[in-house]
This record gives sequence, structure tokens and C-alpha cells, in this order.
Amino acid sequence: MLVDDIGDVTITNDGATILAQLEVEHPAARLLVDLAQLQDKEVGDGTTSVVVIAAELLKRGQQLVHQQGLHPTTILSGYRLACKAAVAYMKKNMLVPVNSLEDDHLLQAARTSMSSKIIGKEGDFFANLAVEATKSVKTVSPSDGKTKYPLSAIHILKAHGKSSLESYLMKGGFCLNATRAAQGMPTNVGDPDDESSQIKIAMIDMNLQKHRMAMGVSIQVKDPKEIENIKKREMDITKEKIQKILDTGARVVLTTKGIDDLCMKYFVEAGVLCARRCPKEDLKRLAKATGGQLVITMADMEGDESFDSDSLGVCQAVQEVRVGDGEMLHVLGCKGSGASTIVLRGANEYMLDEMDRALHDSLCVVKRMLESNTLVPGGGAVEAALNVYLQEYATSLDTREQLAIEAFADALLVIPKTLAVNAAKDSADLVSKLRAVHAKSQRNEADSHYKTYGLDLVNGEIRDNLAAGVVEPAMSKIKSLRFATEAAITILRIDDRITLNPSQGQGQMRG
Repeated sequence: MLVDDIGDVTITNDGATILAQLEVEHPAARLLVDLAQLQDKEVGDGTTSVVVIAAELLKRGQQLVHQQGLHPTTILSGYRLACKAAVAYMKKNMLVPVNSLEDDHLLQAARTSMSSKIIGKEGDFFANLAVEATKSVKTVSPSDGKTKYPLSAIHILKAHGKSSLESYLMKGGFCLNATRAAQGMPTNVGDPDDESSQIKIAMIDMNLQKHRMAMGVSIQVKDPKEIENIKKREMDITKEKIQKILDTGARVVLTTKGIDDLCMKYFVEAGVLCARRCPKEDLKRLAKATGGQLVITMADMEGDESFDSDSLGVCQAVQEVRVGDGEMLHVLGCKGSGASTIVLRGANEYMLDEMDRALHDSLCVVKRMLESNTLVPGGGAVEAALNVYLQEYATSLDTREQLAIEAFADALLVIPKTLAVNAAKDSADLVSKLRAVHAKSQRNEADSHYKTYGLDLVNGEIRDNLAAGVVEPAMSKIKSLRFATEAAITILRIDDRITLNPSQGQGQMRG
């Protein structure tokens, strides 16, 4: 639980979120915070693992400097050699290529990602949600023909009330946390079951209000009747503006700003559904999903006002639906680049935020697996196998780097050890068994099937994690190893820290 200066509470066990919330002043520690952010941005999952490995590498490196008298340069080259050898071994022996990924593999990876999160108990339900949502936004790049799964097209909306298991996915639809601006407006526009139904949506980022004179403009009126004409003209300017939007065929108008009563009157008369104060980010996503554009101004190149019909988005239907305590707008059958919305339900704000973070990690894992088509067994299997391999590899070298590679191998065991401790099991016993099994698999060709063995933390034993469905994207493991090594090398390269005292510096400058 993290409480900030103004009393906002964040309850999470997501590594990147915890580190982002902390006010870290130490420069080396700040590097580790940036490391977690980088892993979150590049892979989306494994943020805690990458920091734990980097910290362990630093600890081992420091011991080598102080106790063994090794020079940091030797440690750095040893770490680099170890990382290169580890990644090569992982790609050659641990990687499981999946040419045609089945839903089972994706579900297993999503479930593994969620196992340590707040929604771990409902892992099956949310894993299914994550896989379906990621697959629904599949796009093929026209330039190189590669299949992409843009997660920005998946909109996650949080609504209070009901249980987390009543969360749902709107395929090909978009959900907006907004309501009709007036009661006289229709609640349904279009038919969601009619494929030919085309509802045009105008998305605007400006105020729809009665036209007012600019500041500093003064008008001297001799005839009182002229005041009425000025007021009438102001209303006509507003009406013309609204009419230009309506003439394009827009049946739904959404704006990020306000709509006053005068504009509302014209929209109600036209039978148009409009909503105000919509979040700008949501409208940008909706514009992409419906093939429209967010309009910032109606001014054109000639200096007049016009509304381009090409900037309208198209969908099959827009409905106002009651969800929890309030209403939401459902945009169904988006005709643009495709979008999906996951509506999360939960007891309170903290629960919903943590569910959002857990789901984001799972969506990233599914995306990476679909794009790279490779996976590795989880539960400490990769780390134990690399530990055994690097210990053997170190003995083949006759230079001082041997010590650094052995330290690197030992540092990797921090992952299975931490997993065992978190599950209230005997870490020394389990890790010893795991190493013994992997040593056997690497020495005898007949026992090579043991290479996928990892920890079973429910029963406190070791098992074949690939068969048990505890898998992770290979990209996550490779990148976390590389990032952790780079971060450790960067910090170990530092000899001294010189901190300039601001007050002294200013005093000297004045002197």
C-alpha cells in the first residue's frame, strides 16, 4: 500500500507501479526504477524479475570487488560473456517454437502472468478475456505484411459494482464513460444487428456554445432595437455552426468540452444523440476505431467555417446502457481499424486499478507470444537450467572472468529462491532438487526431457512446467536478462559519486 503526499492510496504488487510511485533520490537506485519502466514498456511483464536479477548481480559484483579483489572491468566483461552465453543457450535449448499458436498456449501464458496478481484466483476467466481481446484487434501491416496486435486499440473501462467475474469484453465495439447531454435525446441510434446500418459520429475538441463577442470589443448602439438584432445574430451564428455539423449527416456528436442549452436545443430538435466532457484520449481511440478524426476547429483555409464529412467516424449503432450507478455509451460495429473494450467490474477503485494493471500485463504477454511465436517454461526452469550451464561454461575458461560468470550463474537462482520463499516453501531444498534435475538433463541425452522442469509451488515439489502449462514468452525472459545485465554493468562501472551542494555552488558563484 502506497500513500502519496495528498493522501491518494495505491494498493498493488506490480513492480513497475511500486517503483514509479516511490520518490527515489539515489542515482543508482533511480537506474533500477528506469529499468523497471523500460521492461514494462518493451515487454509489459517481468518488471519485478528484472529488478531482482539486476540487484542480485550488483550484490555479487560488489562481493567480487571487495572480497576477491577483482577489478570491475573483469567483472563487466565476465557478465557480458555470461549474458551472451545464457541467451545463446536459451535460444538453442530452452525455446519452444510454436508455429501455429493454439489458444491453449496463449491461455497458459496469460494465466501464468496473472498467478501472482490480485485476480490470480480468477485466472481462467481473465486469461480468456485477455486472449479474446488481443485477437480481436489483429491487423496486418500493408508495408511488410506482418501481423500486429496494437494494444492501444483495446480500451479498458472501469465501472464500480458487481463482482470481478462479471467483467465483459465488447468485441468490435467501443465503450465511453459518458451520457446523453439532455433527456430529450434518443437513447438508441441505429441497429446493431443490421450490417448495412451506418451511423456517422462527429468527434469534436471544442466548445459548442452560444457565440460571444471577443474580449475588448466595444459596440456603441444608438437604437435599442439593434441590441436585439445583435443577440439574434449571435444565436444565428451558433445555429449555422450546428447546422454545418448536422448537414454532414452526423447522428451522434461527442465533444471533449461543454455544450450549452442553446446548442442542446438544436441537437434535440434534430434528434441527434450528443455527449459532452468525453475524455480526449477516449475520443482519439474512438476516431481510430471508427475511421474518423478528432476535429479541433471548424475554420478552413479560406477563413470560413466548414465541417468536413471525411472526419466523421462510422459505426452500426450507438446505445446508452446503464452500467452500475451510471450510464455508458456503447458504440457497436466500428467500421475503422477495429477496437475492443473490456469493461471491468469490481468492488472499489483500488481493486479496479489493480485489475487493470494485471490485465495490462497479461495482454502484453499474449501480444508478445502471438508476434514472436516462441515460449519458454516458467516457474524457475530457465534460471535453473542457465545456472547449471553457466557453471559448466565457467570452468571452460582459464581467465579471471571465470569468477564473474560463476557469480552471474548464482545470481540467476534468486528467481526460483524468491518464488519458493513467497509460496512459504523451503527454498534451499527445492532449488537443490531443481538444479540436480537440470544437471542430469544437460549431461545425458536420454534425460533431456528434464530441461522443462520447474517449481510446483502449490505442492512444494518439482514438475514438468511445460506440460503443466506454466509458460512465458521467450522475449520476456531474453529481454529481462539483457536489461538486468546492462543495468548492473552501468552501475558497476561507476567509481565515485560527486554531488554538488546547490547552496555552496551559488555562494561561490556570487563570490
